[in-house]
Amino acid sequence: MTVFGVHTGLQHVTFDDLVPLWKRIDELGYGWVSVWDHFYAADLTGDARCVEAVSAHAALACHTSRVRCGCLVYSIGYRHPAVLAKAITTIDLLSGGRADIGLGAGWSQLEYDAYGIAFPTVKVRLDQLEEGAACVRGLLHDEATTFEGTYFSLQDARNEPRPLQPQLPVWIGGGGEKRTLRIAARFADGWNIPFVDPATFAHKSGVLVRHCEDVGRDPAAIRRAVNVGLAWTEESLRSQFGNIADLVRPGVLTGSEQEVLDRIGQYTDAGADQVNLALRAPFDVEAVERFAAALL
Repeated sequence: MTVFGVHTGLQHVTFDDLVPLWKRIDELGYGWVSVWDHFYAADLTGDARCVEAVSAHAALACHTSRVRCGCLVYSIGYRHPAVLAKAITTIDLLSGGRADIGLGAGWSQLEYDAYGIAFPTVKVRLDQLEEGAACVRGLLHDEATTFEGTYFSLQDARNEPRPLQPQLPVWIGGGGEKRTLRIAARFADGWNIPFVDPATFAHKSGVLVRHCEDVGRDPAAIRRAVNVGLAWTEESLRSQFGNIADLVRPGVLTGSEQEVLDRIGQYTDAGADQVNLALRAPFDVEAVERFAAALL
């Protein structure tokens, strides 16, 4: 069964905006709510009005009762993987066992530069993601973890108290075919990619399957999700995404209810187990309600 979720951006918002939205999504029957991990707005304008992800993830857990609570995705360059594992374990306890963690290599050099965080080459960031994913998975799934890498190391590291979930899901975000999808094949319980059309999703999913076969992993063990925009009108698209509206357009649901339903069908035919509506402020709650009435 396809899960429908909502991915809530954290730019230009207060918790007076977020909490009622999260509660309404929970009430409407969606199965997932997630946040992102940015220090600056993700529209590349240099606007710094953006709340922090770990604290928002915890607030999401505390203000919902049914949905899975995720982050798509934490940048491995911003926090040590052990810090992330401890944080997500606490969020799992707060949520009653509903937490998921997503990891990515990071991409917004604007944020790294602003806060004095080293922004290495793509190869190094992917190396860090691979090591970080191994560390996080070990800390969340095993009683003790020893790991020796170039960037991270753990020595008989324990993560106690344990998460409520014995296998708290680890997601990998991104579409890089040589490294990112191979990292997902090795370490992920879920894989997520944003704003691609169904044909691109199908292609990337096929690459993931081949990597799974190469590393001896059952492809069915990895949940596959796409983040899509929802803009019933062109005005809504421009309002939400501003100067990147045309960039994300291939992955935006728009038109009539039937057109949206047909597009969802194309994603599920392409292998999507989960479709998340990626919303940005100003949040259009009526659009989320309209979608729920049509699909849920």
